[in-house]
Amino acid sequence: MFTLRSLVSAARIACYARPRILEKSWQQGQVYLGASTFGTCKQLGNCKMSFDKEELKKRLTPIQYEVTQEKGTERPFTGELNDETRPGLYKCVVCGAELFKSETKFDAGCGWPSFYDQTDEGAVTMTEDSSLGMIRTETTCSKCGAHLGHVFDDGPKPTGQRFCINSASLKFDPKKSAKKEEPKSEL
Repeated sequence: MFTLRSLVSAARIACYARPRILEKSWQQGQVYLGASTFGTCKQLGNCKMSFDKEELKKRLTPIQYEVTQEKGTERPFTGELNDETRPGLYKCVVCGAELFKSETKFDAGCGWPSFYDQTDEGAVTMTEDSSLGMIRTETTCSKCGAHLGHVFDDGPKPTGQRFCINSASLKFDPKKSAKKEEPKSEL
């Protein structure tokens, strides 16, 4: 009999532990995507922004706090942004930093929002993560160190990357419909 916990674990493994990635990493004896082994800005104590733990507990929902501050993972297919298709920006729920554009979002079928690129190089920090008995690359917000999810090298072109991100770590900012201005005539 499967419990909810075992089903969630199985979904995580299906999304995270794609056999070809692990086999490739193991055979080459390296971590894919050139992940930093030095740590996140929180681990190094050099984040550009920091927040009081109690203030964050008041401001964030319990799942947002668990995911961003305790490296938790929301259950697959439960995040409100998994099926979001409107144009806009995905920002860090903790500090508001712009992380991903809707143009780079795609349906990976794993139950978490997936993107093939970050907004700007360095918006997301990538760090080696060997928890759960596998080698993965953790993603965190480069400004505040909030845990976002993981990145894998099985995404679509042009980058080949799949940023598998918890909805709870993101705030969606839909693009405003811009009014087209008529060019002014110079008479």
